[in-house]
Amino acid sequence: MNGEAEAIAHGAATIVNAIATGRGASIGVDLWTKARVRVTDEPGIVRGEILSDPSEKPNLIKRTVRCVLKHFDLEEKIGAEVETQSSIPIARGLKSSSAAGNAVALATVAALGRNLHDMIVVNLGIEGAIDAKVTITGAFDDACASYFGGIVVADNLKRRIVKRLELAEDQIVLFYVPRKKTYTISSNVTRMKEVASLVKIAYRETLKGNHWNALTLNGLIYSSALGYDPSVAVDALSAGALAAGLSGTGPAVAAIVSNEKRDLVKSAMQEYEGEVLEARVNHEKARVVS
Repeated sequence: MNGEAEAIAHGAATIVNAIATGRGASIGVDLWTKARVRVTDEPGIVRGEILSDPSEKPNLIKRTVRCVLKHFDLEEKIGAEVETQSSIPIARGLKSSSAAGNAVALATVAALGRNLHDMIVVNLGIEGAIDAKVTITGAFDDACASYFGGIVVADNLKRRIVKRLELAEDQIVLFYVPRKKTYTISSNVTRMKEVASLVKIAYRETLKGNHWNALTLNGLIYSSALGYDPSVAVDALSAGALAAGLSGTGPAVAAIVSNEKRDLVKSAMQEYEGEVLEARVNHEKARVVS
């Protein structure tokens, strides 16, 4: 067996971080990760490389391939080589792990010449992330927003989508991205759980459809818990952003912006040391591209 396939999945931004309560919400963005998987005749051997950030260890992509092979009872019968390329900065809170897990799982299934239900593919990517110890809750909401696009509200503990919707407006998402990386697994879970009662308020807001209020409130709560300065988000709001707040466990800040306010908000965020990335809300599902 020597199949090969490439797949693409997109990034996401946090609306409500699920770590404190087990329930959260995310919104898909059109930053992307591509994964190419080639099946080999070397039983049990999986090699991986992150072309866009070679300094990062490829544990996640290798373990995701192994999860797919195990699903088909092929783990000890064949091997694989996997490469990823991404426009999503790693370890900044922009769901790079979810996008990589989705793209790698989908490409591996295709390289094997198989088909699986979308939710099985998503869960295989989550299992790879858990095995690689790059997630705390499994990030089911992030994985679904990455895979399906749009806004996803989810119960991460039960791995159940509570609500999913697409936006009629073509909103811009600006990300303030500091240079320093912060890995989710090393975040202070105790501190985050101490603000659970406040996070529940943000979650209830997004259930009511008040997603932008939820995003801003969530960002302020988690910034306080994790010791981040909320000034970037507050300045973005002052410049006209519809919402702004910490994405994931940081350090990136996401701002939802209308076309009319794009330049003002971007200029406000560029006052801080780091990079400002521009994206659009994504509604495109992860897919095999070759």
